[in-house]
Formats: sequence, C-alpha cells, structure tokens
Amino acid sequence: MNTPLPRVNVPSMVVRDEIFQVRSLITHPMDTGLRRDEQGKIIPRKIINNFTCRYNGEIVFKTELYEAVAANPYIEFYVRARDSGTLEYIWEEDGGAIFTLQSTLTVT
Repeated sequence: MNTPLPRVNVPSMVVRDEIFQVRSLITHPMDTGLRRDEQGKIIPRKIINNFTCRYNGEIVFKTELYEAVAANPYIEFYVRARDSGTLEYIWEEDGGAIFTLQSTLTVT
C-alpha cells in the first residue's frame, strides 16, 4: 500500500469572526477486513478511525470514522476565525499510525 497522503484546503487569511470552510482529504484504501486479495487471503482491516482539527491547540472539530466510510475519506466542516495561529489536522489509523498536517491562518 502507498503511504496515505493527507491534504487540506483552507484560506490563509480571514476576517475576525468570519466562519470559514475547511476541506480535508486523505488518500487511503479504508480496508474493512471483509475483502480478499487475488490469492483469496483476507485483506486485514486498516481504516482511518479518527480525525481531529485543533485551532491554536484547542479541538474545534473531531469525528470517528467506521468501516462504511468510502476510500479516500473527505471531510468538510466550518470554523469561526478568532485569532491568527495554527490549524493542526490529525488522522489516526488502526494500529496506531498517525498522519498530520498544519496550516497557518492570519486573522485581520
């Protein structure tokens, strides 16, 4: 399997108290443990099971994902701009792997 590739789309500059959109996508097969490979062996379950977004260290969005979520999970949500700072995005996979990204937000 290729290494999951996380991506986000968020404005770099917003006005104070503006509600802005955050769009995230991670390339991931989201194997459920129910499929078989070409040799008939079960492909073990390996899914992204948690996604968290922190804004200057405070959790502003968190969700749990399950087997029914399609490959390459896309998550869209909205955040109110308070202060300039960092948005941190964290995807957690079965088995403990963690994938992270950060973006800087300037509030005017």
